Amino acid sequence: MATLLLAAGTVHAQQALSPMTSSAAASKTIIAGRVVFKLKAAPTGSRPAGQATGVAALDAALLRLQAREVHPKFPHSQPPGPDQPGAVHLELIFQAELPVTLAVEEACRILRKTGAVEYAEPLYSYLPLYQPNDPFADSTRTDGQYYLKNIRAYQAWNISKGDTSVVIGIVDGGTRLTHEDLASQVQLNRRDPIDGIDNDQDGYVDNYRGWDFADHDNDPVREPGSVHGILVAGCAAAAPDNGKGIAGVGFRCRFMPLKIYPSTPTGSFGGYEAIVYAADHGCKVINLSWGGVGGRSQFEQDVITYAAVNRDAVLVAAAGNTAAELDFYPASYDHVLSVAHLQPSDQRSVNGTYSRNVDLSAPGIGILTTWGDKDTDYVAIGGSSFAAPLVSGAAGLLRAHFPRYTAAQIAAQLRQTTDNVDALPGNVAYAGRLGTGRLNIARALTATSQQSARVVSRTAAPERRAYAPGDTLRLTVAVQNLLSPVTNLTVTLTSLSPYVTVRQGTFAVGGLTTLEQRSNPQAPFRLAVAGSVPINTRAVLRYRFQDATTGYQEDQYETLTLNPDYVVLDANNLLLTLSSRGNIGYDGLGSSFGEGVSYRRGAPLLAEGGLLIAAAGPAVSDNVRNDRRGADQDFYALARATRLAQPLRADQEATGILRDSLPTLTKGRSVGVRVRQRAYAWAATPHRDYVILEYHLTNLTADTLKPLRVGLYMDWDLPGEPARNVAAWDSVRRLGYLYDPRQATTYAGVQQLTGGQATVYAIDNQAPAGTAVRLADGFSAAEKLLTLSSGTRQRTAGPATGTDASQVVGATLPYLAPRDSTVVAFAVLAAPSLAELQAAADAASSRYRLVLPVRSASLLGVALYPNPTTGRLQVDLPLGPATIRVLSVLGQELRVYPVPGGRSAQLDLSAYPAGVYLIQISTASGTITQRVMRQL
Repeated sequence: MATLLLAAGTVHAQQALSPMTSSAAASKTIIAGRVVFKLKAAPTGSRPAGQATGVAALDAALLRLQAREVHPKFPHSQPPGPDQPGAVHLELIFQAELPVTLAVEEACRILRKTGAVEYAEPLYSYLPLYQPNDPFADSTRTDGQYYLKNIRAYQAWNISKGDTSVVIGIVDGGTRLTHEDLASQVQLNRRDPIDGIDNDQDGYVDNYRGWDFADHDNDPVREPGSVHGILVAGCAAAAPDNGKGIAGVGFRCRFMPLKIYPSTPTGSFGGYEAIVYAADHGCKVINLSWGGVGGRSQFEQDVITYAAVNRDAVLVAAAGNTAAELDFYPASYDHVLSVAHLQPSDQRSVNGTYSRNVDLSAPGIGILTTWGDKDTDYVAIGGSSFAAPLVSGAAGLLRAHFPRYTAAQIAAQLRQTTDNVDALPGNVAYAGRLGTGRLNIARALTATSQQSARVVSRTAAPERRAYAPGDTLRLTVAVQNLLSPVTNLTVTLTSLSPYVTVRQGTFAVGGLTTLEQRSNPQAPFRLAVAGSVPINTRAVLRYRFQDATTGYQEDQYETLTLNPDYVVLDANNLLLTLSSRGNIGYDGLGSSFGEGVSYRRGAPLLAEGGLLIAAAGPAVSDNVRNDRRGADQDFYALARATRLAQPLRADQEATGILRDSLPTLTKGRSVGVRVRQRAYAWAATPHRDYVILEYHLTNLTADTLKPLRVGLYMDWDLPGEPARNVAAWDSVRRLGYLYDPRQATTYAGVQQLTGGQATVYAIDNQAPAGTAVRLADGFSAAEKLLTLSSGTRQRTAGPATGTDASQVVGATLPYLAPRDSTVVAFAVLAAPSLAELQAAADAASSRYRLVLPVRSASLLGVALYPNPTTGRLQVDLPLGPATIRVLSVLGQELRVYPVPGGRSAQLDLSAYPAGVYLIQISTASGTITQRVMRQL
């Protein structure tokens, strides 16, 4: 039960807030029927009548999605100025209202396919952060606001009491406008009194006392039982010196109530819209006591960046109430002060989140604040929700005291003036993950000679979402000095993970004046990933800033993801992502997990791709889209896809094993195969424009699979106009490909190399109802089977003017006996012209025939020994003529030995350097290729 303090001193028991389970991390949920997207560039000229965005391909896609309303997300946002590096253009962001029955991820995929958007994402809803009242909090004492002592607020108020011109935006669950400790603190918009007119012409009618972004009205008053926003507002801005209740840390600073949780069935979470409003309406500090786990959103980061960089607001967010080390958003976004919460003893709360992304800590247990069921009630409450507004109130005091400081400088001053609490018994195990220490406002207001530098931008080469074992990378950083000048600044990069080695980790910055920047493009940091790394490892890097002249030292952290559950081949012009479950490009429908498929590091070429396997009847196994507004999940990994550290037959090689379920377990809906997938890429001409994918299939069932059909589904989106592609078929090369008939700058496709009879099925993604394969309503198992079993009858799509096209290139094998295995192989290709694509296909066919068929199967009468060899090699042969070729590991022919007859031949490899060589032996019975190791 939460305990309340009444003005008359009587203590009453009230029903406690519904607590969020403290043992589980808060999560975010997708808002149905709504997407947000950002244009790559503003359309030139005025927007044509009847068009939502002015980009033809994008508007056509929105029409197909039956978008009811498309509008700029932030029509009143301000464009960045010329002196604001790193600022964002929110005017390029649009929101679309869609049928709620439409899968949001699928809609985002369709919008990304247009090639006109920088991103298309769902909108999310977050929960407010709250945990039950700490049972040891003493809220009945006259000094119940113990935390004001801890954070040195009383001494701070002797220096600065804030100012009514400093407004703290409380982006939360609404407020109680009549509470005795809040009524006088609400920032009123006197330019727009309540008269039904938008007097200040800011797009909000009668936003006199704030705004409700969840229900889209001018009433920020919370609903009964929803007091979170009132609790937060009291911590930051409760009225001081009124002889009633408590004093907010911000003292004279006002607060702007911005309600983000709905009170009606049609309302929805409005947190990020409220952040933009707060920034545009003069809030110098914005408090965010809510959030969740679940990964980054670029839309959300754009909003944060706009508020912090474009509009110079200090953003403060709660780090979370989960007893775990994790990234919590929005607290973990760039430009946000992440606040963890402490016990009264300054030790970490047992339910507190901790991480390298935490900037500082503040008391968060037994925080006495305004309750809001009545106009005179108070409560002691706990959680990082109530630590964050203490920092927001402190930021308000600093903004009044240091009016010329930027938001970044205010944040730096707060970080640099904390009291270090890492040595306390309860904190030792969490050192470095509770931020710089516990908030000390008095020091923040008086310690004016502090130094603080930060990495404000970084560029990695290669730039990837994740790095594979054995990768190397370079980091170029821009370092900015935020506070007092430094004279001898150095930045040292250290890996806190055993899986990353820093080979060059020093940047001698030298002297920097306040707000000056310097970068290290001539001598970037150099790092190497270990050859063996556990899957999905997060490696923490530490930037240590030091000035030997003054003794200044400060740390900043960055996290790299290593050894993700996919592999990227990028040895040549074609970058290709292969997942552990047979997907190509991305690991699932609408997923950003993966680096796609691209040519010469250009725009993504493939929206979705993956392996399809079918047997007789309805059995189809795959992990691509289905007709149920999602993706199938038939394949699961037995051995995840990894790149070989020492490839033998190519410059890059990858391998992995996956399988589906036995048909007896799925009522015949799956095939029952194990698949070993291999991928090969070469860097040398003429092999730079393709990657070979090879699938070794084993029948796991007790029945013969008759027939067995294997194919690659590829939804290509070529540069220019993705909805204007032609799908075609080159029967001589067994090559299916796509191109733009008006602007044919890139050709891309799939070639069947080996394994059964080649098949192709071209799909018009915009086909009308009644078409045999219609992706507008999904991709059913029956449609997938049709694409694999129609031979080459459906060779083209969009032959005249082009369409949004995709293709299935496959192979049909007559049978596969129980426990027997077979091989099917494809080449994925891209090139600037059809002639170059065909040349790449010819090279892929030749390379596969010469280099890759290295099997354990033997040719009767053939033996080769010793292996390894120091030079001499004995080859036993059957009677009759034979030809022996010595090839390099890349398939280059080094020597040919014709053997007219006899049972043996001797080869001499002593003239060649040590390494792996291929010995190809052709007889009347066939050809085999075997590897030989030449040793010194």
